Amino acid sequence: MSITVRRVLRTAVASCLGIAIAAATLQGTAAAAPQDSTTPAEDPFYKPPSPLPDGGPGDVVRSRPAVFTMDPISHSPYEGVKSWQVLYRSETAQGQPNAVSGMVLVPTKAWTGQGKRPLVSYGVGTRGLGDACAPSYTLTQGMDYEELFIADALNRGWAVAVTDMEGLGTPGQHTYEVGTSQGKALLNVARAAQRLPDAGLAGSPVGLSGYSQGGTTAGWAAELAKSYAPDLAVKGTFAGGVPADLHAVAKSLDGSAFIALMFMAAVGYDAAYPELDLDKYLNDNGRELLKKAENMCLVSFDGPATVLQTAFKHISDYTISDPLATPEWQARLNANKLGSTAPSAPVLQTQAVYDEIIPFEQADTLHKAWCAKGANVTWKTYTFAEHATGMLWSEPDAMTFLADRFAGKPATGNCAA
Repeated sequence: MSITVRRVLRTAVASCLGIAIAAATLQGTAAAAPQDSTTPAEDPFYKPPSPLPDGGPGDVVRSRPAVFTMDPISHSPYEGVKSWQVLYRSETAQGQPNAVSGMVLVPTKAWTGQGKRPLVSYGVGTRGLGDACAPSYTLTQGMDYEELFIADALNRGWAVAVTDMEGLGTPGQHTYEVGTSQGKALLNVARAAQRLPDAGLAGSPVGLSGYSQGGTTAGWAAELAKSYAPDLAVKGTFAGGVPADLHAVAKSLDGSAFIALMFMAAVGYDAAYPELDLDKYLNDNGRELLKKAENMCLVSFDGPATVLQTAFKHISDYTISDPLATPEWQARLNANKLGSTAPSAPVLQTQAVYDEIIPFEQADTLHKAWCAKGANVTWKTYTFAEHATGMLWSEPDAMTFLADRFAGKPATGNCAA
């Protein structure tokens, strides 16, 4: 079996929210990283200055050269790519300035296509709540499950900007699946890439891309782009396996094998909106799970164990009352529900029909809502796929879609179908 095929299979089984047992097999790869690798929690680079320097969303606070690698043993650099870790200004879900970390990757070979080199602003799928899960770190360790997809974009000559999102890498709890925060972080890492002097990306056309949690991120960035980042020339968006309606996703996950992911989202919302006060709803089991989850990565030792231990349990096993039933929680979930604004650039939205994690119906509702508001949407489903294989089937379609947008080809969409 070739290295490429092995990596594709590893990506499939670990993709986004993953399958717990598959994630457990990856633990040996993570353990192979050198012992002197400094995680973001221990690295001063990730700690923002206080107060933040003057500036606006997308301004670079600091940057440093980094190495993108797909080699988890010796960390040999991926050929033909220069990269930087960046700390840049963004905003919270409530509009307060913050600092978010990320990574900018640019091919060293001159761009020979039309116009300026395209830039893909890439939203990653679920990897956990701990700072060691940050893609700006894992991409330097050769143990990121989306590294092959990022390499595909780089091999096409495109630059890639990857956001860690709020609180993943930087201090504070990761605001997992809070779409407004994630969407701003994705747009602002594109701005940061364009403002990074050595990257040579000023004025680059932008594509937005993400699957699963990244689908939420890309979807929100697409909705916000025209009003929040009119300076970016967004040409198109790929959003796959999108958790568009967290209330519907939570109902589906309750009692499923992946209820741990719903708990992660509760932690994320509590971090973004402290008045929600998650702790007051938890019983002793819930508080114990919260303590475990705060620094958990799905492909670390404790990640698969936590997923397995919580499988097929219910919200009621961890709470004294259901926070999702309260007006306060429902209001915040509704404020982060996709579909209220039509993206201004064409969108490819994909969905696996038998997705066991992201319900098909709420994704279908999203594409219909965007279509009803006049968006140019190409809706594609994969009949013989679940969540992980849905990511694999989406990747070539996403690359083709973005390539056509960068080439200036019109997108016909299929809203009328």
